[in-house]
Amino acid sequence: MFLDVKNISTFYGKIEVLKSLSFSVDKGEIVTLIGANGAGKTTTLLSLSGITKIKQGSIFFDGKRLDKFSPDKIVLEGISHVPEGRRVFPYLTVKENLSLGAYTRNDSDGIERDFEKVFYLFPILKKRVFQDAGTLSGGEQQMLAIGRALMSNPKLLLLDEPSLGLAPKIVDTIFEIIIEINRSGGTVLLVEQNAYLALKISHRAYVLDNGMVRFQGSSEELIADESIKKAYLGES
Repeated sequence: MFLDVKNISTFYGKIEVLKSLSFSVDKGEIVTLIGANGAGKTTTLLSLSGITKIKQGSIFFDGKRLDKFSPDKIVLEGISHVPEGRRVFPYLTVKENLSLGAYTRNDSDGIERDFEKVFYLFPILKKRVFQDAGTLSGGEQQMLAIGRALMSNPKLLLLDEPSLGLAPKIVDTIFEIIIEINRSGGTVLLVEQNAYLALKISHRAYVLDNGMVRFQGSSEELIADESIKKAYLGES
């Protein structure tokens, strides 16, 4: 198993947010986590990237146990996190933001190739390369946040609400790029408010409810499930 999360529990103070949560991701998959607000989706990604420490359970990734690692060591192991809200550095240029994504690397030739890869995926960023990130549109900032994460050359990309606050046309572009990242060999764990769109591009999905997995299966199976449609896809 590429990513194997076993019975993790995460607390904020005395409140247990994740309750013995278990799930897995195979290499080359897009797996999505869906669920209502407060279900624990963002906390799951924060736990995987080491920003929020788990209290119990284990996280295995590519043959190593990571749950005791610091966030920077987790990046070195190949997990890169695109947080909700983009979190670009507004007073740094596009190029400087992308360069920060490669801070763990010293292979200058590989870094240059990944700059070109990011500019291939997001041509608008090449046009804005010397522009301050804070002057970009919301969609361009989301592209920059994803590009910055790709500059670490990750084995697993964690995406938290990439469509949040974006116009439908830009959302379509972002999701086309997620598909392209996957087609080129990338593995993606996606948290997304637009459950239907997330299921349409993913291979498998887990439905979280109150910090636990309530349903799981192939995305096709979940899209066809009447109870999933009613509760999470806005269909009766």
